[in-house]
Amino acid sequence: MRHLALHWQILIGMVVGTLLGVGLNLFAGMRHVTIREGLPSGITMASVIDTSARTEIRYTRVDGQETLRVVDPLTRAAGEVTAVDALAKLDPIAHEIYQAHGVSLAKRLGLWCKRIGGLFLRLLQMVAVPLIVTSLVSGILGLGGGEGVGRMFRRTLTYYVITSMLAICTGLLMVNLVRPGLRGAAPPLGAENATGHAASLGDVLFSQIEALIPNNPLGALVAPDFLSIIAFTILFSLFTLRVGGTVLERVREAASVGFEVMMAMTTAIIHLAPIGVFFLIAYVTATQGVTVFKALAWYVLAVSLGLGIHACITLPLIVRFFAKRSPLEFARAMSPALLTAFSSASSNGTLPLTMSSVEQRAGVSNRTGSFVLPLGATINMDGTALYEAVAVLFIAQMHHGQNLPFSQQIIVAFTALLASVGAAGIPHAGLVMMVIILQAVNLPVELQGVILAVDRVLDMARTTVNVWSDACGCAVVESLESATPVVHPNSHA
Repeated sequence: MRHLALHWQILIGMVVGTLLGVGLNLFAGMRHVTIREGLPSGITMASVIDTSARTEIRYTRVDGQETLRVVDPLTRAAGEVTAVDALAKLDPIAHEIYQAHGVSLAKRLGLWCKRIGGLFLRLLQMVAVPLIVTSLVSGILGLGGGEGVGRMFRRTLTYYVITSMLAICTGLLMVNLVRPGLRGAAPPLGAENATGHAASLGDVLFSQIEALIPNNPLGALVAPDFLSIIAFTILFSLFTLRVGGTVLERVREAASVGFEVMMAMTTAIIHLAPIGVFFLIAYVTATQGVTVFKALAWYVLAVSLGLGIHACITLPLIVRFFAKRSPLEFARAMSPALLTAFSSASSNGTLPLTMSSVEQRAGVSNRTGSFVLPLGATINMDGTALYEAVAVLFIAQMHHGQNLPFSQQIIVAFTALLASVGAAGIPHAGLVMMVIILQAVNLPVELQGVILAVDRVLDMARTTVNVWSDACGCAVVESLESATPVVHPNSHA
C-alpha cells in the first residue's frame, strides 16, 4: 500500500474506516438492557435503550418514583438534552447508569478510535507553530533587496490580503446560504449545544488587534497564541530585511534550513493521514451512522461553489480591470501550471512550472514573476482560506446545531486570513492550519475527522485556486509596475 499515491492511501483508509464504522453502527449500534444490580444507591431498577440517533435512560427509585431521561442530538423538546455530557449536569444518576451499563459496543469502540485518531491530530498540532514561523520567515526574507522592492512588496501584499479576504467572504456567504452542517447530520456524541454569550463586534475586533501584539513573543510560542505568532513573525521578518547585511543572510539561512526540516517533518506526518482518517472516520460513522454523509455532500457543494465563484468570477474580474488582460487567454497560458497544481495538490511543487508559464507563456517579466510567485506560494492561499472558513463553520453547525453568531464568524474570517498566510504549499497542509481556527472559536479539533474524508479532492481544487490567484497577482503587479514612472537617482521632482 505504501507504493500507492497518498491520495489513494487516504481514500482506502476512508473507505475501510467508513465500512468498519457503518458495520459497527448497524450491527452493534443498539443496546437495550434492563439492570437490577450494581445501580447507584436508592435505585431499584433501570433500563437503557441506546442507538446512534437517540438514547433513553429510565430508572426507578426505592419509593417507586420513575424518571425518564432522553438524549437526542436533534431534540428541541423541553427536559431533553442533546448530548451525554449535558446529561451529567442535568441528571448525574442517569449519566452514571448510562456510562456503566448503557453504552453500545459501537460507541465504545468508536470512542477508542477517536482517541487513537487523536494522536494524528496531536502530531498536526505539534508542527503547527514551527511550520508557521519558518515558512513565513523564509518566504519574506526570500524577497532580497534592490530598487522598488518596497513598492512591489506593498502592492503584492495588498493584492494577497484583498483576494484572500474576498475568498473568505465568498466562503462564508456560501456556507451561510447552503448551511451544510444543518442538513441532517447530528452532532457527535459528547458535543455540547450551547454557543455561550456572544461578545459585541467591537469587542471581538479589538480583541483580535490585542492578539496581534504579544506582550511576550516566547510565551505566545509556548501557549500557543497563533495570531500573535503570525503577527510577530511577519514584523520580525520585515525588520530583518530592513537591517540587512550579514544579519539578513544569517537569519535567512537559518529560516531556510528550519523550513526544510519542518517541511520534511510535516510531509512525514501527513503520510500518516490514511491511518488518522481510518480511525477518525470510523469514530464518526460508528457513533453517528451514515447520516453524516448527507451533510458532507452539502459541505462539498458549499466549498465547490465558493471556490468556483472565486476562481471563475472574482479573480477573472480582477485580471480584466486591474491587469487589463483577457482572463480567458491568461488562464489558457497558465493551464500547464493549473493542471499540475490540481494533480499534485502542492503549490510549492508546482512553483517552477508556474514561474515558467507566467514568464514564457503569459509574458510576465522575470523580475515580477521571481518576486511575486515565491512569496505567493508561501503566504497567498485564497483557496485554502476559503476552504478553512467553510470547513470551520460546517463543523460549528454540526457541533452546535445552529449557525455561529456573526461575531464568531468575524473571528473565523480574521483567523482564516492569518492562518492561510502560514500554510505551507504542500498537500494537506491546510489541515495543520485548520487546527488554529478551530481553537480560535473553541471547537473540538477531533471533528476535523469528518473533513478528512473528502479532503484530498477539495485539496486539489483549492490548490489550483491558490496557484491561479498567485498567477493573477503576477499580472496585476506587472501592470501596476509598468504604469509607475521610473524615477532615476539624478532626476529632480
